[in-house]
Amino acid sequence: MTQGARLGIIGGTGLYAMEGLTGLRRVEIDTPFGPPSDAIALGDLDGTPVAFIPRHGRSHRLPPGEIPYQANVFALKELGVERLVSVSAVGSLREDVAPLDLLVPDQLIDRTRLRPATFFGDGLAVHVSMADPYCPDLSHAVAGAARAEGATVHEGGTYVVMEGPAFSTRAESQVHRSWGASIIGMTGLPEATLAREAEMCYATLACITDYDVWREDDEGVSVDMVLANLKANAASSQRALRGLVPLLAEGDRTCSCGSALATAIATDRESIPSATLTRLGPLVAKYIR
Repeated sequence: MTQGARLGIIGGTGLYAMEGLTGLRRVEIDTPFGPPSDAIALGDLDGTPVAFIPRHGRSHRLPPGEIPYQANVFALKELGVERLVSVSAVGSLREDVAPLDLLVPDQLIDRTRLRPATFFGDGLAVHVSMADPYCPDLSHAVAGAARAEGATVHEGGTYVVMEGPAFSTRAESQVHRSWGASIIGMTGLPEATLAREAEMCYATLACITDYDVWREDDEGVSVDMVLANLKANAASSQRALRGLVPLLAEGDRTCSCGSALATAIATDRESIPSATLTRLGPLVAKYIR
């Protein structure tokens, strides 16, 4: 198994490849949760090993509810990823967060209902803390890298994750605004929870494509609208990701993300089924004595 890519990037709608990777190779990884969305691209970005996977597949064949979130994060964990940056297309719920802006959220609201949301079960009960679902250190670095590339960046805000695949109704959009949320999309969860369970630092670079449907005079959101705006800010997202690399290369993690399971395992160690331990070894082996 290829190891050593400590930085992972998950590309969302419109970001199906990572520019600038040298020594590029694609690896197929099977996981206890099935295959990931696509082969994982491994290469060096300005001298730093990076693993990249397109969330929807390179041909965008997977809608949000069919993305193998567990397999994607588990495969990246097996490759040694410690810091994971997600790029996501989202709609804005705030007038001051305009299409083509970027936003790095610090909170989440879960409105999904049909997706497996954990690695655990089968005789192993784990309850991770999600009070602060994003790594503050990684999020700050992502925002700084995007700002340094000249993008309009909003640091902080709440991301509402809806089930999809249909876009919001106007009534739903108004409710989400009343909650004080900043953006809405379909892929932030369970990805964030799984990254926490995998003890990865996790941050999202959200690309604003539209104003959702809360502005009464606006037309409804369409795929054409989303894709047109994504093409316009894809370049800034790529530059921000490349600018992030030197910011992360300076040292090891100092946050608490790498020990998220230390106080989260509820099951008596001796009672955990051996088959479950074998299957989830990359996640829990260091805590089982």
